[in-house]
Amino acid sequence: MTTTPSTTTAAPKEIYFAGGCFWGTEKFFKAIPGVSEVVSGYAQGGVDKAPSYESVCTGQTGCAEAVRVAYDPSTISLDALVLAFFHIIDPTVKNRQGADIGTQYRTGIYYTDERDFAAIDKIMHIEDAIHGGIEVEAEKLTHFYPAEEYHQDYLAKNPGGYCHVSLSTFRGIEKIVSEADRLGVPADQAIIEAFAPEEYRVTQLGATEEPFTHKFAGSTERGLYVDITTGEPLFTSDDKYLSSCGWPAFTKTVTENAAVEKVDTSYNRVRTEVRSAQGDAHLGHVFSGDHESPNGTRYCINGAALRFIPYDDLEEEGYGEYRDYIV
Repeated sequence: MTTTPSTTTAAPKEIYFAGGCFWGTEKFFKAIPGVSEVVSGYAQGGVDKAPSYESVCTGQTGCAEAVRVAYDPSTISLDALVLAFFHIIDPTVKNRQGADIGTQYRTGIYYTDERDFAAIDKIMHIEDAIHGGIEVEAEKLTHFYPAEEYHQDYLAKNPGGYCHVSLSTFRGIEKIVSEADRLGVPADQAIIEAFAPEEYRVTQLGATEEPFTHKFAGSTERGLYVDITTGEPLFTSDDKYLSSCGWPAFTKTVTENAAVEKVDTSYNRVRTEVRSAQGDAHLGHVFSGDHESPNGTRYCINGAALRFIPYDDLEEEGYGEYRDYIV
């Protein structure tokens, strides 16, 4: 096995990612705090000497375009790196990412330390459950050869170069990594099995559902909206209004401490994120100055983060005390 040696004692760990064209993958991981070195190269395959870019492009070498990521585990965890990796790939397609097609553009995670497999495997199972099947390899590294020098730091040398990783992803790296580090690896499979894929993506990974796709569109039924992950009360039907935004909209939370608001600076924007107080589930965002809102405030909430308790079922469901909150 040929690998690139680490040049720093601050990054005693390494992991290899194949995420399609290595130019964008390299740029993404270089921007993550705790990563000390990223090298573009060719992983796996049946070659016994360094292949050329041209030979890899034939698809005959069995190599995948990949990057070697050296990192300091005291600063960034392997869990966070693997979860971040899934933000820049489409794990459901085989031998393709973006406009690039071929076995050299397959996706994979390759490790050198057997102890790393458990974390990788658990996250692979999470992603498999979310997407209903994935096409990502998880294997022990057999070969890695650094690519030609002109491929290293390619996008830094050629800012207008092609990249399958969107610009918004680069801008949101800080949020991606912080969420990945906070989430870590769930204790067991139960958290996956408890939620539908969209519910998991929204509440646990901070995703946003597509507008007008939620189950509460146009609903005016009386009742209570609770956090789907913990059941904690969040909003009432009295404070819900029909908004053109495409997501459930509320003027206020059911109680002052029902939700926690945090500054969100992802995607070069400053917004206020809303999370459930007890479950710390991502719910959505809150905005002021909404002309459609009776009080100007719009809690813009993902429908996938909510469960609805009809008014007549509140007592039976254990929410009898909230009957007085609803006219």
